[in-house]
Amino acid sequence: GFFSVARTCGNCRGTGRIIRTPCRTCRGAGRIERERSMEVKIPAGVETGSRLRIAGEGEGGANGGGAGDLYVVIHVKEHERFERQGANLYASVPVTFAQAALGAEVAVETLKDTEQLKIPAGTQTGTVFRLKGRGMPVLGGRGHGDLFVSVTLRTPTTLTREQRRLLEQLSEIEDQDLEDKGLLDKVRDIFG
Repeated sequence: GFFSVARTCGNCRGTGRIIRTPCRTCRGAGRIERERSMEVKIPAGVETGSRLRIAGEGEGGANGGGAGDLYVVIHVKEHERFERQGANLYASVPVTFAQAALGAEVAVETLKDTEQLKIPAGTQTGTVFRLKGRGMPVLGGRGHGDLFVSVTLRTPTTLTREQRRLLEQLSEIEDQDLEDKGLLDKVRDIFG
């Protein structure tokens, strides 16, 4: 049978009017493309891939119609000290052998300031401590995530004579009674 197909006119582009002498700027389209800079307020807590809608700042409508919306896709730059997973942050703090064995307070940088973290005696490398509420703001203003700090043992690359002598003394004691005492007790014997 017969059927009909509707399609847009190639001459008037569906407007019902043909522009005999189009302007040189828009070539008869009634709109021009241009670039401009604008400031956009990024809410705290957004993540990579988040989209912000800015009403009326998109491409101009055809035939004098209103402008569409502009969508900004966010890409969050990586931080030099922190790794981010959602609202939680992850970092590491180096400690010396003595600090890990005997316990200590070490400075940990947060997003806003520096806090003292208590490292208990006998802390092993890779131990993770949680600083509650010291992570990223949660999108929508509902609190903050946490900062998880992993302890890494910092082994010195150079030693003073005194440091070398003390470590050799510790090594001798370890060899003598490794089964009798724990490492922490041996360190206390030497330095205590």
